[in-house]
Amino acid sequence: MATKRPQDECSSTDKKKKKKSEKESREEPVELCAAVEDDQVKRAVTEAWSRKTTYSHGDLELDCQPFPHCIFRNFISSQAFAENLKKELLELNFHEKSNDLYKFKQSDDLKKRTEPHIAGLRAALFGRFRSWLGEVLGVELEPTVDISCAKYEYTDVLLCHDDELEGRRVAFILYLVPPWQSSDGGTLDLYTTDSYLQPQSIVKSLVPSWNTLVLFEVSPVSFHQVSEVLSQDKCRLSLSGWFHGPSLERPPRHTVAPVQRNPHLPRDETVLLEWINPIYLDISYQEQIQEDFEDSSEIQLKGFLKEEKFKEVSEALRLSQIEWKKKGPPNKKCYEAAALDSLPQCVSACWELLHSEAFFLLLSNFTGLRLHYLCPADDEENGDEEKDKKQQDDGEATGSSNEPSSADASREKEPSTPLCCGEVRRWSHGGYTLLHDGEAARAEYALDLVLPFGCAGWQSEFGGFTCYVANEEDEELLTVYPEDNSLALVYRDKETLKFVKHVNHKSTSEPDGSSTCREFYDFSFVYYE
Repeated sequence: MATKRPQDECSSTDKKKKKKSEKESREEPVELCAAVEDDQVKRAVTEAWSRKTTYSHGDLELDCQPFPHCIFRNFISSQAFAENLKKELLELNFHEKSNDLYKFKQSDDLKKRTEPHIAGLRAALFGRFRSWLGEVLGVELEPTVDISCAKYEYTDVLLCHDDELEGRRVAFILYLVPPWQSSDGGTLDLYTTDSYLQPQSIVKSLVPSWNTLVLFEVSPVSFHQVSEVLSQDKCRLSLSGWFHGPSLERPPRHTVAPVQRNPHLPRDETVLLEWINPIYLDISYQEQIQEDFEDSSEIQLKGFLKEEKFKEVSEALRLSQIEWKKKGPPNKKCYEAAALDSLPQCVSACWELLHSEAFFLLLSNFTGLRLHYLCPADDEENGDEEKDKKQQDDGEATGSSNEPSSADASREKEPSTPLCCGEVRRWSHGGYTLLHDGEAARAEYALDLVLPFGCAGWQSEFGGFTCYVANEEDEELLTVYPEDNSLALVYRDKETLKFVKHVNHKSTSEPDGSSTCREFYDFSFVYYE
């Protein structure tokens, strides 16, 4: 039989719970650096910020190039507080975050965390420091709390972006890192911009340091990145977030002209016989490929080129005569593309193969897409008989002729000319492409082709693979990994976008720790019906 718990025991337990609750929710008071409390410094920073000039005083440094940013060293006055804050942060749950733009670990939102030092710093940041910053900028910053913790470890990165999002006015980062050098990576890199407000090049790199806070104004030109962490044994721990307020006015975004598309080159089937593995020229095998492709909208055709042709092109791509040009801007892409007029003869011939009329027809046979006039459209295949019968019935019912009038004929849609665009790319450490608004706005039905070279020994953990995602969603639909002489075909609709994952530092390292220079090449084409 259960006995009733004594009253004093119950009271004692409740008191313990109450004390524990009070301890968990208690904010540990924190003092910020002296510069924040000095009215004279505040006036000087306000004037320098408005004039876009530099200013420094003690642990505070303001620089307005390439865009306004401010550095506070020893931001938290008490080293003990900073150490305890770090301990609390490292006990949080972190989640792997990875997409086209970044790879790192992030904590849950810290808005409601009750740990004493986290709560204390949060109150100071979004309380008196927010008031100080609002006075410096001359704007009313909102009390919105937007803060989280991030851990960047080996190969983690945050690529070029401007932080612009409705309501964000000032971004901040507080570093809680071990002794750090620029060779460890993880620097906060600031970009200049061109006349179109597109990022150009890195002109300043801020090396993380213990108990240092960096803030900058979010604007159309605040392009920055966290460079890839290269240290294999250090953790770049930071608190970051935004102060919200009225956004700066943004001029219309620059629209980049679309890549020029061209019709096929007049080459007959001789070029296919010269270059392509005979198995893929067999009609019955093409029918099987088309059936598989129509089921999944993608396929990889291994050993696509004849072996001797593949080896010849692989060797030629490494020749020094090829002029490689860096493609950008860095908020959209970063890789090298070959100048077509510098290609060795066999590489140029391979490019012409993928651009040829015969290859357009072969792709039609592989995919069922209308990439050649000899390939009938779906409605022609399935609906011609019904259309003829309907016209005959209508003619009999009205007593009119079945001959179409000139007006009717002019209204019939002319078949569009299949087009393509393509390039020869070189991928090495630091290469990537990003999703961006302009690409999403221009998304359309298309067939992507990638034919890689020089991938022997390339591993998925190096990056360099192509990801297909649904527009405005994190869902990954398909990943295509580079594989020697394997032709990848992917048909995408208007709601599907693609990016090439950042090629990370692992691509430069051998298992024994020595460095190497790994790179691979590909022919990348897009075909339009």
